[in-house]
Order: sequence, then C-alpha cells, then structure tokens
Amino acid sequence: MKASVKKVRVLVVDDSALARRAIRDALARDPEIEVVGDARDAYVARDQILALDPDVITLDLEMPRMDGLNFLRILQEHHPVPVVVVSSLTPAGSAKAMEALAAGAIDVLAKPAGGISFREIAHELAFHVKAAARARRRSARSAPAPEAVRPSAPVLGAGQFSDRRIIVIGASTGGVEALRYLLPRLPDRLPPIVVVQHIPANFSRIMAEHLDALCAFTVREAVHGEELRPGLCLVAPGDFHLSLVRAATGYRVRLTQSPRVHHCRPAVDILFRSAAELAGDQAVAALLTGMGVDGARGLQLLHAAGARTLAEAEESCVVFGMPQAAIKLGAAEQVVPLPQIPQAILRMLSHPVRV
Repeated sequence: MKASVKKVRVLVVDDSALARRAIRDALARDPEIEVVGDARDAYVARDQILALDPDVITLDLEMPRMDGLNFLRILQEHHPVPVVVVSSLTPAGSAKAMEALAAGAIDVLAKPAGGISFREIAHELAFHVKAAARARRRSARSAPAPEAVRPSAPVLGAGQFSDRRIIVIGASTGGVEALRYLLPRLPDRLPPIVVVQHIPANFSRIMAEHLDALCAFTVREAVHGEELRPGLCLVAPGDFHLSLVRAATGYRVRLTQSPRVHHCRPAVDILFRSAAELAGDQAVAALLTGMGVDGARGLQLLHAAGARTLAEAEESCVVFGMPQAAIKLGAAEQVVPLPQIPQAILRMLSHPVRV
C-alpha cells in the first residue's frame, strides 16, 4: 500500500476575515497543503501556534494590537516557524517586507490587487508555502552586517575588463538576504552585474534601493533599453523577464512580459540563456538559493559556452533546489557556500579562462 504524503500544515494570520478565507481557499486547491487554522491577530496566532504546531505561517504585516513585523521578530526569537509574508506591497509595505526578510521571514508575496484574486495566484501562493516548508536558516544570517564588510581582494580596475565581460546572478527563495550578503562584499569598478531574483512587482525597486545603500557601486531596478556599464548592478523588475541584447559597446537590457518560465516572471533562465548567447566565455554566472529548477538549464548553457559558473552549496542555501538542479546537470564549475562566493567571483574575473 502506497504511503501517504505528509502535507504542509499552514496557519493563516491576517486581520481581514475575507483575506483569511481567500488564502484558505487558494491553498486548499493544492493536495500537498493543509490549512490547520487561522488567526485575526498576533495574540490569537500565538495560541494557535502552540496548539497546532504548524509547519508554515502566512503573515500579514498590517494588523491591529501588534503588527506583523514585531510579531515576526518575537516569533523568530522564541518559537521559530517558517514565515511567508503575504501583504500589500505598497512602497511603505515593501519597506516593511524588506525588514521582515531581514528579521527571518523566508519569502514575500504580494496580496492580489487590481481585480486579481487569490484564486488566480493559488499556484504561486502554494509554491511559496512549500518552499518555506523546505527552508532552513543559514549560517550567513549571523555573519557581520554588510555595512561593516570590505572586500579582502585587491580592487580590480575597470580597464582590466573587455566591454563584453559581465556578471549574472539568479536567485529565488532566500535570495534577497543572500544578495544582501553577497553584493556589498564586492568592490566597485567591476564589470556590469545583472540580477534576476524571483520577486513581486513593486518590491524589486525597494530591494534595489536597499542594496544600493549597502554597496560600493550603483544598484537600481532595470529600465527597458538601459545600457550596462562597469560599476552598475541592475535588478530585474518584478513581473518582467530581463534579457541581454547587444549595444554599440557591451549590452543593453530588454524587459518583456512574455509567458512565465517555470511559473516565474522574471525567470533566471531567460537572463542566463541570453548571457550564454551574447557573452559566452566573457560571463561569470552564479546561481543562488531557491526552490525549483529555474536557472539550472541556463547555467548549463553558460558553462557550455565557456563561461565561469558557480552554484551555492547546500550548507548555506535556504532552499537547495535551483543550485542542486544545476549541479546535477554538471553546469556548475564550482559549488561554493555563500560566504565564499564574493571571492570566487573575483577570482573568476581575474582568471577568465577555465583550467
């Protein structure tokens, strides 16, 4: 007799009864998920957590009596449970969501707006919840704050690099915090950096602004047709694929809303495939933490084109899905834990040819 699959047990925390019902109904569509309870505020949620011992909590940030961010901080200190923030991502809400990720939330999902219902994003919601259930805290979270870090390798002059040199990075679940660790540890005057992080619309700009304040180089959300240059890092906007196109010197970015790839938009594979076609052996590519397989095939194409490629090691991943898929394809030249990735990228830039 076939053994039954253990379902992911979820507690829904939101002050809106309508939202709680909508989230319950959306998650009920996935046979691998069971909603075991819901709570209208942090105090009810506390009692439900102790009584039900859920695997994952979905958490709104705007709630009465105690807001979601303060509740999350208390929860992570005294009773750590994987948390997916499901909240309104206005500019103010996005800033709070960044704080929530820094405080230990696994992922962020925007509440539907503009006539879209939770039913229409049921698959995405379930994906986030199941990723959180597989997540684990990584040691990098206890590392020194990015503001206190200085790259230990010599700063490389921009003149050392051809116009075709480029760094491409992909990430999903746990990736916002991984990027917050990685990018500030890279020096200025490197070749252009392009990042695809699975992220909601409206949240990518806030993330880019936050990273810009931490990094020695400029970080901003990409604009269609923008030309890349040394000392610039562009982040794909939420809900837009980003690919590279040729410019007079180097590359420009193209943004499209073509169909989702691996249920994602932006998709890492879109960026990586374009980098394989245009940059080839002039690219350095890193695939970081995330659930699923997005980026694995693209990293394989980059590797076949002669690019320097690396995947984050399991020991530092929040979710080992995407790097693991790339490793199984033989796409990763190096498998490196997050604390060693900045130096690995710098070494690959200094030695562009694989040996």
